[in-house]
Amino acid sequence: MLLQIALRQKSSALTALVTAAAIALTPFSAARAQAKGPPVLRDTETEQLLREYTRPILRVAGLEKQNIQMVIINDGSFNAFVADGRRIFVNWGAILQSETPNQIIGVLAHETGHLAGGHLSKLREQLATAQTQMIIAMLLGAGAIAAGSARGSSGGNNGLANAGAAAIAAPQEMIRRTLLSYQRQQEENADRAGVKFLTATQQSPKGMYETFKRFTSESLFASRGADPYLQSHPMPAERVAGLQELAGSSPYWNKKDDPALQLRHDMVRAKISAFMERPETVYRRYPQTNDSLPARYARAISTYLHGDLRSALTQIDALIQVQPNNPYFYEVRGQALLESGKPAEAIPALRKAVALSNNAPLIEMLLGQALVGTDNKAYTDDAVRILRAAVAREPEAALGYTQLAMAYGRKGDYAEADLASAQAAYLRGDNKTARELATRAKTRFAIGTPGWVKADDIVAAKPPRN
Repeated sequence: MLLQIALRQKSSALTALVTAAAIALTPFSAARAQAKGPPVLRDTETEQLLREYTRPILRVAGLEKQNIQMVIINDGSFNAFVADGRRIFVNWGAILQSETPNQIIGVLAHETGHLAGGHLSKLREQLATAQTQMIIAMLLGAGAIAAGSARGSSGGNNGLANAGAAAIAAPQEMIRRTLLSYQRQQEENADRAGVKFLTATQQSPKGMYETFKRFTSESLFASRGADPYLQSHPMPAERVAGLQELAGSSPYWNKKDDPALQLRHDMVRAKISAFMERPETVYRRYPQTNDSLPARYARAISTYLHGDLRSALTQIDALIQVQPNNPYFYEVRGQALLESGKPAEAIPALRKAVALSNNAPLIEMLLGQALVGTDNKAYTDDAVRILRAAVAREPEAALGYTQLAMAYGRKGDYAEADLASAQAAYLRGDNKTARELATRAKTRFAIGTPGWVKADDIVAAKPPRN
């Protein structure tokens, strides 16, 4: 189930600024991050694979207990970055363009290097110091300008005013270069840490090197003639040369990815292509002559997305024959039926997907949506139970609360329905609606009960500051 949601903005403007600590040669847009947050994609299959990729790396980095989350960004470009101390953000384009698990694992190892090195907090300290220096420079320069203006008005020259302007501009340029140099050093440190983590987990750093080498060839023209001291990342050729020497010394340089892992990686890439790319692009990537499981997966999803449900179900059922215990095939079958207006028919496949996925909460939400969508009151209690369990483990997924509100409404429990609707609105960033619904929910709950307290928390909550 590939769902698009809006990530609530919880970071400050300073945190948004440090998203330049990213692998891509073009840093993430701080302006975009400061709006409503980057659009996020949710998918159990993809997230599970990314967690398995990062788990050993986080363990050797000493971050295993930090509950680092993987967040997939709805962007087709190749980029990954960290913007706080608890999440690694990865564009779907980075997953799709990584031909092997090792290539994306290398990217994740690099970003883990930023987290393990505390680069974000250190950069904040550098920015705070630079801000102080800037203020001092501006005050001194402004004083000189004021003095020069006073003398100018009494008939003197304006040399002092010009000197004051220079006193403001020169420190600004020096501070900017210092900060960029510091960021370049952080990138180099993250490269070294990434190779270290890969070696410690007996994985090849070759994929990491291949990725950066590709960036070099793509950016040589763009960086031609650029001042290396004005770059936030090391100059591409220098960076790749250093990485090649470091990575090439690894005893695991030629180690290949496990074939089973490669297949799972290719399945996720096929799924992303089917959901995110135009059908003609999908069929160019996965033509009918390609009978591999990933190609069949991509074509089946694309078929249902573009209106041919009967053919899609035939293709999905053929996939299930090959892998009868693959929860994601049943999930796609259920999603295809649900989105085609057949919620009752979707329920058996989604129940199977929930069971095979060890009660994955996002799939539980899809099942809850199907149960609610039938308009059969016999399913209401089951829907409430499943959706409550899902939001308990995925408390930031608005879909779960939206469906839970509908289920409570069907039961006639309007207090819980208002509360769930308020929680969904809050997660979508609609604070006005959230407060209105929570205020109404408070009038339905007894004062001091858990529901009343939750509603009161939403009423009292302040919108996140940018």
